[in-house]
Amino acid sequence: MSENLYAYGVVENDEFELDVDGVAGAERVYTVSHGPLAAVVSDIDTMDPDLSDENARAHDDVLQTVLLDGGGRTVVPMQFGSVFKNARTLKNVLRGGRRAFTKSLREVDDLAEFGVKLVADEDATVDAAEIRAAASEHLAAASVGEEENDLFSDRLVMNHSYLVDRDERTRFDEAIDAITDDYGDVLTVQYTGPWPPYNFVDIEIGTQQ
Repeated sequence: MSENLYAYGVVENDEFELDVDGVAGAERVYTVSHGPLAAVVSDIDTMDPDLSDENARAHDDVLQTVLLDGGGRTVVPMQFGSVFKNARTLKNVLRGGRRAFTKSLREVDDLAEFGVKLVADEDATVDAAEIRAAASEHLAAASVGEEENDLFSDRLVMNHSYLVDRDERTRFDEAIDAITDDYGDVLTVQYTGPWPPYNFVDIEIGTQQ
């Protein structure tokens, strides 16, 4: 069996297995620990997994399960395709990146990312700037971080990511409801999450070692 390990993200040192399928159909998702850190991994036969819809969804599903399992964990996500030749190589990365990982885990402790898209209905006439400002005001008050993403469609009024404290989730949900009440007749609110803080951590990791 291949020693290659596909890594999803880094958590504080903890040994656990998750009841979720991994990338490339992996049936076992578990942790590899070193010092104060642990990487969430599964076994894989290749160093270059295919970025298919199925694999991308599996990557996200594992990270979302980490966030919610056991009452919730803080996780620093790795980008899709982070594959290590063996456990020793991965532990070397955990050791070398210890300071950066620990700093990021501290910065996003008990926080999760949520995506909010506001999509104008066909043929609806909207003041996009006004709606965006009002919605952002609602959501910023219930979150601790905000990132603007690309407006890749003419109908896309707003595409933001928010960093939300677990204890403020109800308040954030209520802000989403208020936006839906105010503008639901002219647009659709697409609300996703919780996700790991993809847009709020930035760690470069070398995997081909």
